[in-house]
Amino acid sequence: MRTVVIIPARNEAAALPQVLAEIPPGLAQAVLVVDNGSQDGTAAAARRAGARVVDEPRRGYGSACLAGIAAAAALEPEIAVFLDADHSDHPEEMERLVDPIRRGDFDLVIGSRALGEREPGALLAQARFGNLLAVHLIRWLFGHRYTDLGPFRAIRWRSLAALQMRDRAFGWTVEMQVRAVQRGLRITEVPVRYRRRVGRSQITGTIGGTIRAGHGILGTIFRLYREG
Repeated sequence: MRTVVIIPARNEAAALPQVLAEIPPGLAQAVLVVDNGSQDGTAAAARRAGARVVDEPRRGYGSACLAGIAAAAALEPEIAVFLDADHSDHPEEMERLVDPIRRGDFDLVIGSRALGEREPGALLAQARFGNLLAVHLIRWLFGHRYTDLGPFRAIRWRSLAALQMRDRAFGWTVEMQVRAVQRGLRITEVPVRYRRRVGRSQITGTIGGTIRAGHGILGTIFRLYREG
């Protein structure tokens, strides 16, 4: 099945070559790196490693993902994989996310760091707390049990289109997971490994980033609940 990999990236020039080198050969029809206003040569690093670069100057994780989706549409993919650019995920595990969709068993596969192995210090305490709170709220409000809001995920392309994603900031991952429940998608989680990222996190690595992310995630959950 035609598969595209979408990698949102902002100032990840140091990590990107490692990430791109570890994507399994032959798995992806195209790898799109969405440069989200980087100032460190991220786009050049991506091109040198053989990826296609999509420019999205509007800041925000969701903005980058939406730009990647728009660019990928012309390729008519059947599966989209989302992967972070900081080398915290293990791209070589991509097959285990894609295979359940290829087999026709599921529409959305979340790579769960909670179910997998985590390198000490890879998932900071504030991130663990935020994930735990969010998945408990989803279970309480929407009746589906997730273990993680892991960014490493695969989704059937037509299912992604049906979700009508629109969040442009930190609520992107949780919006996808809640909308998937609301739309009746077949969802599963698979354990993935998680390691310390290259460089400092622009979200959980700062107090301000952590507060903004938490507000965005919780706000998205309650907004989707109100909208039904």
